[in-house]
Amino acid sequence: MKRLSKIYTALIMFFMYMPIIVLIIFSFNDGKTTVWKGFTLDWYRDLFNDKQIIGALWNTLLIAIIASIVATVIGTMAAIGINNFKGRKRIFIQNASNIEILSPDIVTGVSLMLMFTLAGVAFNFQMGFWTVLLAHITFCTPYVVLSVLPRLRHMDYSVYEAALDLGCNQWQAFYKVVVHELMPGIFTGFLMSFTYSLDDFVITYFTRGATFQTLSVQIYTMTHQRISPKINALSALMFVAVIILMLIINIKDRREEKAQEQRVRI
Repeated sequence: MKRLSKIYTALIMFFMYMPIIVLIIFSFNDGKTTVWKGFTLDWYRDLFNDKQIIGALWNTLLIAIIASIVATVIGTMAAIGINNFKGRKRIFIQNASNIEILSPDIVTGVSLMLMFTLAGVAFNFQMGFWTVLLAHITFCTPYVVLSVLPRLRHMDYSVYEAALDLGCNQWQAFYKVVVHELMPGIFTGFLMSFTYSLDDFVITYFTRGATFQTLSVQIYTMTHQRISPKINALSALMFVAVIILMLIINIKDRREEKAQEQRVRI
Protein backbone atom coordinates (compact mmCIF):
# COMPACT_ATOMS: atom_id res chain seq x y z
CA MET A 1 0.00 0.00 0.00
CA LYS A 2 2.83 2.39 0.81
CA ARG A 3 4.43 1.74 -2.58
CA LEU A 4 1.12 2.31 -4.36
CA SER A 5 0.56 5.55 -2.47
CA LYS A 6 4.02 6.75 -3.44
CA ILE A 7 3.40 5.87 -7.10
CA TYR A 8 0.01 7.60 -6.99
CA THR A 9 1.54 10.74 -5.46
CA ALA A 10 4.36 10.72 -8.02
CA LEU A 11 1.86 10.48 -10.89
CA ILE A 12 -0.18 13.37 -9.52
CA MET A 13 2.93 15.53 -9.13
CA PHE A 14 4.04 14.55 -12.64
CA PHE A 15 0.77 15.57 -14.32
CA MET A 16 0.60 18.77 -12.26
CA TYR A 17 4.11 20.06 -12.87
CA MET A 18 5.20 18.49 -16.14
CA PRO A 19 3.46 21.16 -18.29
CA ILE A 20 5.20 23.90 -16.27
CA ILE A 21 8.55 22.16 -16.67
CA VAL A 22 7.99 21.94 -20.45
CA LEU A 23 7.09 25.64 -20.49
CA ILE A 24 10.29 26.56 -18.64
CA ILE A 25 12.38 24.40 -20.99
CA PHE A 26 10.91 26.01 -24.10
CA SER A 27 11.48 29.48 -22.69
CA PHE A 28 15.13 28.78 -23.58
CA ASN A 29 14.30 27.47 -27.07
CA ASP A 30 15.92 29.33 -29.96
CA GLY A 31 12.87 28.77 -32.15
CA LYS A 32 9.29 30.02 -31.97
CA THR A 33 7.70 26.59 -32.33
CA THR A 34 7.59 23.50 -30.11
CA VAL A 35 10.57 22.08 -32.00
CA TRP A 36 13.81 22.44 -30.05
CA LYS A 37 16.36 24.43 -32.08
CA GLY A 38 18.98 25.27 -29.49
CA PHE A 39 19.56 27.11 -26.24
CA THR A 40 19.13 30.88 -26.02
CA LEU A 41 18.39 33.67 -23.56
CA ASP A 42 17.05 36.01 -26.24
CA TRP A 43 13.43 35.65 -25.13
CA TYR A 44 14.29 36.85 -21.63
CA ARG A 45 16.14 39.82 -23.12
CA ASP A 46 13.20 40.60 -25.42
CA LEU A 47 10.83 40.27 -22.47
CA PHE A 48 12.53 43.00 -20.45
CA ASN A 49 12.68 45.20 -23.55
CA ASP A 50 8.94 44.86 -24.21
CA LYS A 51 7.34 47.95 -22.65
CA GLN A 52 3.77 46.67 -23.04
CA ILE A 53 4.37 43.42 -21.16
CA ILE A 54 6.47 45.08 -18.45
CA GLY A 55 3.83 47.80 -18.07
CA ALA A 56 1.07 45.20 -17.79
CA LEU A 57 3.15 43.24 -15.26
CA TRP A 58 3.68 46.37 -13.19
CA ASN A 59 -0.06 47.15 -13.25
CA THR A 60 -0.85 43.58 -12.21
CA LEU A 61 1.59 43.61 -9.29
CA LEU A 62 0.46 47.06 -8.15
CA ILE A 63 -3.21 46.07 -8.21
CA ALA A 64 -2.49 42.76 -6.45
CA ILE A 65 -0.42 44.34 -3.67
CA ILE A 66 -2.78 47.23 -2.92
CA ALA A 67 -5.93 45.11 -3.23
CA SER A 68 -4.59 42.33 -0.99
CA ILE A 69 -3.47 44.79 1.71
CA VAL A 70 -6.78 46.69 1.74
CA ALA A 71 -8.79 43.46 1.55
CA THR A 72 -6.78 42.00 4.45
CA VAL A 73 -7.56 45.00 6.66
CA ILE A 74 -11.25 45.12 5.71
CA GLY A 75 -11.64 41.34 5.86
CA THR A 76 -10.03 41.08 9.30
CA MET A 77 -12.30 43.80 10.68
CA ALA A 78 -15.31 42.16 9.05
CA ALA A 79 -14.39 38.75 10.52
CA ILE A 80 -14.13 40.25 14.00
CA GLY A 81 -17.51 41.95 13.52
CA ILE A 82 -19.15 38.76 12.23
CA ASN A 83 -17.73 36.78 15.15
CA ASN A 84 -19.30 39.23 17.61
CA PHE A 85 -22.77 38.44 16.29
CA LYS A 86 -24.67 35.51 17.76
CA GLY A 87 -27.15 32.98 16.44
CA ARG A 88 -28.95 33.52 13.16
CA LYS A 89 -27.48 36.97 12.56
CA ARG A 90 -23.96 35.59 12.40
CA ILE A 91 -25.02 32.71 10.15
CA PHE A 92 -26.87 35.08 7.81
CA ILE A 93 -23.99 37.58 7.54
CA GLN A 94 -21.39 34.84 7.13
CA ASN A 95 -23.42 33.19 4.36
CA ALA A 96 -23.86 36.59 2.69
CA SER A 97 -20.09 37.10 2.71
CA ASN A 98 -19.64 33.68 1.08
CA ILE A 99 -21.91 34.56 -1.85
CA GLU A 100 -19.04 36.41 -3.53
CA ILE A 101 -16.87 33.28 -3.34
CA LEU A 102 -19.59 31.01 -4.73
CA SER A 103 -20.69 33.36 -7.51
CA PRO A 104 -19.16 32.79 -10.96
CA ASP A 105 -16.56 35.34 -11.96
CA ILE A 106 -18.56 36.41 -14.99
CA VAL A 107 -21.54 37.32 -12.76
CA THR A 108 -19.33 39.40 -10.50
CA GLY A 109 -17.54 40.99 -13.45
CA VAL A 110 -20.69 41.96 -15.35
CA SER A 111 -22.45 43.29 -12.23
CA LEU A 112 -19.43 45.42 -11.28
CA MET A 113 -19.13 46.65 -14.86
CA LEU A 114 -22.78 47.78 -14.83
CA MET A 115 -22.32 49.49 -11.47
CA PHE A 116 -19.16 51.31 -12.60
CA THR A 117 -20.81 52.29 -15.89
CA LEU A 118 -23.78 53.84 -14.08
CA ALA A 119 -21.43 55.55 -11.62
CA GLY A 120 -19.33 56.82 -14.51
CA VAL A 121 -22.38 58.38 -16.17
CA ALA A 122 -23.47 59.96 -12.89
CA PHE A 123 -20.05 61.23 -11.76
CA ASN A 124 -18.32 61.56 -15.15
CA PHE A 125 -15.37 59.17 -14.85
CA GLN A 126 -14.07 56.28 -16.92
CA MET A 127 -13.17 52.77 -15.92
CA GLY A 128 -9.49 52.08 -15.42
CA PHE A 129 -7.05 51.59 -12.58
CA TRP A 130 -9.41 52.57 -9.76
CA THR A 131 -12.33 50.47 -10.94
CA VAL A 132 -10.10 47.41 -11.30
CA LEU A 133 -8.67 48.05 -7.83
CA LEU A 134 -12.15 48.34 -6.27
CA ALA A 135 -13.25 45.18 -8.08
CA HIS A 136 -10.26 43.21 -6.80
CA ILE A 137 -10.81 44.44 -3.24
CA THR A 138 -14.43 43.34 -3.55
CA PHE A 139 -13.72 39.73 -4.50
CA CYS A 140 -10.61 39.36 -2.30
CA THR A 141 -12.21 40.45 0.99
CA PRO A 142 -14.40 37.32 1.47
CA TYR A 143 -11.31 35.09 1.27
CA VAL A 144 -9.73 37.01 4.14
CA VAL A 145 -12.94 36.64 6.17
CA LEU A 146 -12.92 32.92 5.43
CA SER A 147 -9.31 32.63 6.65
CA VAL A 148 -9.62 34.74 9.82
CA LEU A 149 -12.94 33.45 11.21
CA PRO A 150 -11.66 29.96 12.19
CA ARG A 151 -8.81 31.55 14.15
CA LEU A 152 -11.27 33.76 15.99
CA ARG A 153 -13.42 30.81 16.99
CA HIS A 154 -10.46 28.98 18.54
CA MET A 155 -8.95 32.03 20.23
CA ASP A 156 -8.81 32.18 24.03
CA TYR A 157 -10.45 35.50 24.97
CA SER A 158 -9.24 35.21 28.54
CA VAL A 159 -5.78 36.26 27.28
CA TYR A 160 -7.29 39.51 25.97
CA GLU A 161 -9.00 40.13 29.30
CA ALA A 162 -5.75 39.37 31.13
CA ALA A 163 -3.94 41.96 28.98
CA LEU A 164 -6.55 44.54 30.02
CA ASP A 165 -6.13 43.62 33.68
CA LEU A 166 -2.33 43.98 33.38
CA GLY A 167 -2.55 47.60 32.25
CA CYS A 168 -3.05 47.52 28.47
CA ASN A 169 -5.72 49.73 27.00
CA GLN A 170 -8.16 48.25 24.46
CA TRP A 171 -6.03 49.14 21.41
CA GLN A 172 -2.85 47.75 22.97
CA ALA A 173 -4.58 44.55 24.01
CA PHE A 174 -6.15 44.23 20.56
CA TYR A 175 -2.82 44.72 18.76
CA LYS A 176 -0.64 42.63 21.08
CA VAL A 177 -3.09 39.80 21.76
CA VAL A 178 -5.87 39.56 19.18
CA VAL A 179 -3.83 40.49 16.11
CA HIS A 180 -0.99 38.26 17.28
CA GLU A 181 -3.35 35.29 17.64
CA LEU A 182 -4.99 35.97 14.29
CA MET A 183 -1.74 36.56 12.38
CA PRO A 184 -1.58 33.08 10.74
CA GLY A 185 -5.12 33.52 9.42
CA ILE A 186 -4.43 37.12 8.38
CA PHE A 187 -1.28 36.10 6.54
CA THR A 188 -3.09 33.22 4.82
CA GLY A 189 -5.87 35.59 3.75
CA PHE A 190 -3.31 38.03 2.40
CA LEU A 191 -1.59 35.33 0.33
CA MET A 192 -4.94 34.07 -1.01
CA SER A 193 -5.98 37.61 -1.92
CA PHE A 194 -2.66 38.31 -3.62
CA THR A 195 -2.82 35.04 -5.57
CA TYR A 196 -6.42 35.48 -6.74
CA SER A 197 -5.81 39.11 -7.68
CA LEU A 198 -2.66 38.20 -9.59
CA ASP A 199 -4.45 35.43 -11.46
CA ASP A 200 -7.77 37.13 -12.18
CA PHE A 201 -8.84 37.71 -15.76
CA VAL A 202 -12.64 37.73 -16.09
CA ILE A 203 -13.45 40.43 -13.51
CA THR A 204 -10.49 42.54 -14.64
CA TYR A 205 -11.57 42.25 -18.27
CA PHE A 206 -15.04 43.64 -17.54
CA THR A 207 -13.90 46.46 -15.24
CA ARG A 208 -10.65 47.68 -16.83
CA GLY A 209 -12.07 50.10 -19.39
CA ALA A 210 -10.48 50.66 -22.78
CA THR A 211 -6.90 51.58 -21.90
CA PHE A 212 -5.84 49.87 -18.67
CA GLN A 213 -4.01 46.57 -19.18
CA THR A 214 -3.05 43.83 -16.76
CA LEU A 215 -0.91 40.84 -17.57
CA SER A 216 -3.79 38.40 -18.00
CA VAL A 217 -5.61 40.77 -20.36
CA GLN A 218 -2.38 41.46 -22.26
CA ILE A 219 -1.80 37.74 -22.78
CA TYR A 220 -5.43 37.29 -23.87
CA THR A 221 -5.05 39.95 -26.54
CA MET A 222 -1.94 38.15 -27.79
CA THR A 223 -3.86 34.89 -28.31
CA HIS A 224 -5.42 36.27 -31.49
CA GLN A 225 -2.02 35.68 -33.02
CA ARG A 226 0.72 33.16 -32.26
CA ILE A 227 1.83 33.66 -28.66
CA SER A 228 5.40 34.87 -28.43
CA PRO A 229 7.92 32.75 -26.50
CA LYS A 230 8.42 35.86 -24.36
CA ILE A 231 5.31 34.72 -22.48
CA ASN A 232 7.07 31.42 -21.73
CA ALA A 233 9.96 33.39 -20.25
CA LEU A 234 7.60 35.55 -18.19
CA SER A 235 5.68 32.52 -16.92
CA ALA A 236 8.94 30.81 -15.98
CA LEU A 237 10.10 33.84 -13.98
CA MET A 238 6.76 34.10 -12.17
CA PHE A 239 6.80 30.40 -11.33
CA VAL A 240 10.34 30.61 -9.94
CA ALA A 241 9.36 33.68 -7.89
CA VAL A 242 6.41 31.80 -6.38
CA ILE A 243 8.60 28.79 -5.57
CA ILE A 244 11.15 31.03 -3.83
CA LEU A 245 8.38 32.76 -1.86
CA MET A 246 6.92 29.43 -0.74
CA LEU A 247 10.36 28.16 0.32
CA ILE A 248 10.94 31.31 2.39
CA ILE A 249 7.53 30.92 4.07
CA ASN A 250 8.08 27.23 4.81
CA ILE A 251 11.56 27.84 6.24
CA LYS A 252 10.19 30.64 8.42
CA ASP A 253 7.32 28.42 9.66
CA ARG A 254 9.70 25.57 10.50
CA ARG A 255 11.97 27.90 12.45
CA GLU A 256 9.01 29.23 14.41
CA GLU A 257 7.81 25.69 15.15
CA LYS A 258 11.28 24.69 16.39
CA ALA A 259 11.47 27.83 18.54
CA GLN A 260 8.08 27.02 20.08
CA GLU A 261 9.13 23.43 20.76
CA GLN A 262 12.29 24.65 22.50
CA ARG A 263 10.26 27.05 24.62
CA VAL A 264 7.90 24.25 25.64
CA ARG A 265 10.85 22.05 26.62
CA ILE A 266 12.36 24.82 28.70
